[in-house]
Amino acid sequence: MPDTATPDSPTPSGPAAYLPTERTVPTRSKARASYDRETVHSILDEAYLCHLGFVRDGAPVVLPTLFGRVGESLYIHGSTGSRPLRATSEGDPGLAVCLTVTHVDGLVLARSAFHHSMNYRSVVVHGTARTVTDPQERRIALDAIVDQVVAGRSKDSRPADAKELAATAVIRLDLDEVSAKIRTGGPNDDPEDLALPYWAGVVPLAPGYGAPVPSDDLDPAVQVPDYLRAL
Repeated sequence: MPDTATPDSPTPSGPAAYLPTERTVPTRSKARASYDRETVHSILDEAYLCHLGFVRDGAPVVLPTLFGRVGESLYIHGSTGSRPLRATSEGDPGLAVCLTVTHVDGLVLARSAFHHSMNYRSVVVHGTARTVTDPQERRIALDAIVDQVVAGRSKDSRPADAKELAATAVIRLDLDEVSAKIRTGGPNDDPEDLALPYWAGVVPLAPGYGAPVPSDDLDPAVQVPDYLRAL
């Protein structure tokens, strides 16, 4: 929705920032864009799901999926029979994709319907996804995907065996063409609307965790691990 409220945004500079490109500079609310690596990494690392977009048979497709970050690369896994994952290994070009992650931090309620908005942090990555074939890189990638769900979990579960690895494809998307976009603050009502008798402000949103519920067949001697208690 039209809205011009903007946060302070880091300015791209030096090795700490990604280089803006035609695809990563937004056409609206440019001041909300950030190319700072630490900002981008923090938004990615807090997420559980990404949305992976690509073109299949001439039509757009967007898939929600797990992912993991290792340095300047994102990893996604799936069945070796998956059409998009198969496409990443069909020749040198790989598969052109767009990957997005979004956190909603607050509902912004304005006096006018026109200025309702949300406070959010998002990342958009453009690039070419390619199949990972190196066994060591595949192991690292799969551990990263598990740890994206709960940090430390990969060391507290059985790793994939040979059969499972053979059925699993892993693709890599490098963080070369990437940007973050962030909105903070309250509603941006027009001056003539400020006296209207409607509540205006922000309803904050934050993730919450309930107490872990053990599996029905879990051995009672197995206690809840510390990394789950820390949540």
